[in-house]
Parts: sequence; C-alpha cells; structure tokens
Amino acid sequence: MRNKYVMRSFMIAAVVLILSSFYTLPYYVSKPGLAKELEPIVHVENGYKEEGNFMLTTVRMGKANIYSYLIAKLNPYQELYQINEIRRENETEEEYNVRQLHLMASSKQSAIETAYKKANIPIQYEYNGIFVLNVMPGMPADGKLKAGDRIFKVDGNEFDSSEQFIQFVSGKKEGDEVLFTIKRQDKTSDVKITLQRLKETGKVGVGIALVDDKEIIVTPNVTINSEDIGGPSAGFMFSLEIYNQLVKEDLTRGYQIAGTGTIDSNGNIGRIGGIEQKIVAANKAGAEIFFAPHENGSKDSNYNAAVKTAKEIGSDMKIIPVDTFDEAIKFLTKLKEK
Repeated sequence: MRNKYVMRSFMIAAVVLILSSFYTLPYYVSKPGLAKELEPIVHVENGYKEEGNFMLTTVRMGKANIYSYLIAKLNPYQELYQINEIRRENETEEEYNVRQLHLMASSKQSAIETAYKKANIPIQYEYNGIFVLNVMPGMPADGKLKAGDRIFKVDGNEFDSSEQFIQFVSGKKEGDEVLFTIKRQDKTSDVKITLQRLKETGKVGVGIALVDDKEIIVTPNVTINSEDIGGPSAGFMFSLEIYNQLVKEDLTRGYQIAGTGTIDSNGNIGRIGGIEQKIVAANKAGAEIFFAPHENGSKDSNYNAAVKTAKEIGSDMKIIPVDTFDEAIKFLTKLKEK
C-alpha cells in the first residue's frame, strides 16, 4: 500500500514538473552560447587560408519557464529581460525572429561592404524589392501579409528602393485598392489590399514595417552560411574574416581571436547585448584575444564590461577595445607571429 502511495506521489510530481516546464513567464533568458570558427562559415572564392582563427561569439536566448528563471536568478552570467525589452510593441514571436534574421542579413552585407572597400575591390548592388518586418494589428495588411514576405511589385510596377515604393503608395487615396506581388517561402502570389490613412504618419498605407531587400554583388564571390543565427552582432567579426581571405597577409598570426560588435558600411563598430555571456563563451573555446566595442570610451561600454567579466572568471584573454574596422586591422598588423 505504501509503495503504491509513493509511486502515485512520484507520478503526480513528475507530471507537475513536466507541465510546469511548458509554462512560460513574461521574460527572456540570455545565457552564454558558443564561439564558432568563422573559416568554415565564411567562404571567399579562391580566398587565402589562415593559420589561426577568427571566431564569432553567440548568446542563447529563449523564453523563460519557472526553472530557467530561477537558474538565471542564481547564475551571474545569465540575464533576464522583460518581453518589452526584447520585442517591439505589438511584435509577435514570429516577427521578432524574422527581424533578427534580417538584422543578420544586413550585418553580412555591411561586413562585405567594409571588407571589400578596405581591399579596394568594386561593389555593385541589385534591388529585389522590400522586405516585410512586421504587420500592425488591425491595419489593412493584417491577415494578408506576413513578416518575411518580399514585395517586389505594386500594381505591376517595380521600384529601385523602398523610398520609391512608399512614395508610390502614399500618392494614392484612402480606399484605393492596391495589388501587391509578393514572394513567400519561394511561392509567388498577388494580394489586393485597400489603403487606409495611418494615424502615425497621416499618409495612406497598409500598416507594415519594411526595409530594402537588396543583394550585394562582388568579385570574387563571398558566401556566409550563418544558418539560424540571428541579430547584427557578428557583423564586425564577419568583416575581419572576409578581409583576411581577400588579402595575402594572414592577420590571425596563428592566434585564436574572438570578438563581437555590429558594423556599418563605413566600418564603424557598434554596441551589442550579452557581452558578459560572450566573454564566457570565448574563454571556454580557448580564445586568446577578444575584440570588444569601445563606444568611444564610454564608462558603460562593452569593452569595460568585457574586461570586468574576464577578470571575474579568471580569463587570460587579452581584451582589445575597438571603435572602427581600421583600428582592428591596425592592431592585427602589429601583432607578433605566434
């Protein structure tokens, strides 16, 4: 009888534990991810090889349940964020993921621009339409367009920029019906949407957030297989790896070099989130040097947080502050061979 009672209690507890793990809280948990070698991810056609490695660093981000919430509260290198700190107002989980993947795509483009400009190699662009980031609830596009759709024609017209698209649509009248030609998951279709005046701008529209969808064309060709990694924070390290494959001199000098930071097409390096978790990941992967955004010497810069974390975990990594791509190249060219 007692054994039956114990077994029943155990089964009930197990069911409660399993069910509670599926119950999510209004928080995201950020924890150390991986430090990945970039040479297998970035490939410049006929590019030069390297003795060491450039590495991108990642964080693992996910919705918190009761258990991950408690663990994050106890672990100094895990962070909790409220949903409104991560997602925009009215942004769904799907739209958030689409936005992160687009930010990654934009960071790749900026990395290619930066590296090829530094190597004095010409760059061309091909405009493919506009990319839908999110759809505003209750607006005409709601239920007709989705985050991730690519609009490449409006009323049969193609455009060279999102500005031209906006100008064309806003030049119409409220109540006019517009035909959008879209591509969704490799399927092309036409969608008719009636225009409505937007409270935010006073102009007519359909209620979407959008960005240019353009392709960068370079020779030699470069591919970046980032798979499902999202966000813009790998841009700077992508630019270093691309440039190192473009030039004969091996800038790794045989070292394991990690880092993080956004990059724009002018080579400026920007702040990222989760620097503490990325230091932990890089240290675990055996990185010897870590580039961190200096933010022009700001007291709460990524660089200062990285130095603090490296000390706390007893890491021997050399933390290098950088504000621009050129600063990083200057440091690497002066680095002694390992």
